Amino acid sequence: MTRKHRHFSAQQKVSILREYLLDGVPLSEVCEKHQLAPTIFYRWQKEFFENGAAAFERDSDKKQKREEERIARLEAKLKKKNEVLSELMEEHIALKKELGEL
Repeated sequence: MTRKHRHFSAQQKVSILREYLLDGVPLSEVCEKHQLAPTIFYRWQKEFFENGAAAFERDSDKKQKREEERIARLEAKLKKKNEVLSELMEEHIALKKELGEL
């Protein structure tokens, strides 16, 4: 017997958590209604509370974090380009020496 894995969107997960946490529906009923194992529910609840701080972050904090990540990516890209350019220049000089142009 094969079981299909169901995927719940983030919004669906929050809705299911809300049923239990705010509406007071017993966990057994919530899990049965959504055909969900209690261990899955508890994993979602743990993730929800661990990542809850993100809901209270200010937009400026999020923008700053994205900007820092963008800068780090651009710096890595620039470093890679410099390395490639350096290798190409070394090859160019070696070829010129072989041809007697230097």
